[in-house]
Amino acid sequence: MSTVAAQGFKRLILPIAVLLGVIVGLGLLVTKVLSDDWPFTAEDAINRELAGDRTATWNGVSQFFTTLANTPAIIAVTAVVAVVLRLVLRRWREPLFLAAAVTAQALVFFFATLVIDRKRPDVAKMDESPPTSSFPSGHTSAAVALYAGLALLLALLARRTWVKVLVWALLLVPLAVALSRMYRGMHHPSDVVASFINGAACVALMARSVLDRSVRWGRERVAAFAG
Repeated sequence: MSTVAAQGFKRLILPIAVLLGVIVGLGLLVTKVLSDDWPFTAEDAINRELAGDRTATWNGVSQFFTTLANTPAIIAVTAVVAVVLRLVLRRWREPLFLAAAVTAQALVFFFATLVIDRKRPDVAKMDESPPTSSFPSGHTSAAVALYAGLALLLALLARRTWVKVLVWALLLVPLAVALSRMYRGMHHPSDVVASFINGAACVALMARSVLDRSVRWGRERVAAFAG
């Protein structure tokens, strides 16, 4: 195995596999072991309360944030931001980081849903979706990876302190997405909590493996390519 391949396995594939195991383990705990214990017994009441408070205004707001985090939107925003970063910075490290974080969370989400068969909340659903793919929330984890990853990049690139602080307001987007998915009857609270773990872990993992300039992948041309 080449040095680059070994580094890729150690820094990317293995940690993502461990993260997948953690998310699946959490899912099994929630659905098989602790389903009759608090706080998971209180989740249905939360979903019913959110469904009972629906209004035309909040229906529209929740639809906006749901659309903002659906697959086509996430792919489009990631692609556009990656191209802009490449053109402005003239290096690959930052766009690769963002694309890798979004891709990693999607892989973990996809394989976790194959193992965890959780029904969606027992309330009226406002969106069409498979009934047994509630854990974790793909919309939420994608929003965390994209917007938290972008906030991290902008905070690192910004020169002024107030700008560094302001860009972290992007974290409000995944929070709004999570609340919207619960409001629309598509996910339990624990589904979105697991998704925050997934998205945040992928951002941290890719920051350590791609953004950290002290990390060497074994070949000078790889370092030069990353910028």
